[in-house]
Amino acid sequence: MALDRQQVISEAVALLDAEGLDAVTTRKLATRLGVQSPTLYWHVPNKSALITAVADAILGDFVAQVSPPMPDEAWPEWLTHLAGGLRRALLAHPDGARVISSAQLSAQMNALSELAMSALVEKGIPLRQARIITLTVERFTVGYVLEEQAPRPDETALKDWSLDEFTAAHPTLIAGVTGYFRDGRTPDDLFDDCLSVVIAGASAGGS
Repeated sequence: MALDRQQVISEAVALLDAEGLDAVTTRKLATRLGVQSPTLYWHVPNKSALITAVADAILGDFVAQVSPPMPDEAWPEWLTHLAGGLRRALLAHPDGARVISSAQLSAQMNALSELAMSALVEKGIPLRQARIITLTVERFTVGYVLEEQAPRPDETALKDWSLDEFTAAHPTLIAGVTGYFRDGRTPDDLFDDCLSVVIAGASAGGS
């Protein structure tokens, strides 16, 4: 059976999920598909095109499910839910945020931006401000997930690191971290709380 583009992209997403973005190469993908690398170029002309296709694939289901806000729904609340959905879509795949950051002219990300901007304009936000708000929320969300998915300190980095010394040098930082999570708050809560600051600022400037 002839290889088609959807097979190539699906296998690329599977490779991403199995080994992370650095492993998504045309050579490895060709091996998984049982073909020679040049065969892939009929479907994806280079690695940049491959990564963009993967980005669209991991965002596709989420973007397809997003609806404009209801007539009585406040735009800050709607935008908060949209950002949360974007974060979950990125976290569903290793290096999901890196994939989106590396994509070139992602059709799905552009569709999401179009939906968000048009929704804000429909709610009475001037176009220029709608673009700024949308861009800020999207970049905050992708950047936040980049940090979440970044590698943790390895043994080499921790070799001479002392928690006691770090605490002594950064008492307010440690108190803030431990105090925040003491009452059962989760990383999801932290994202929501940080996002609320972004949305509140956007709301104040865009109302």
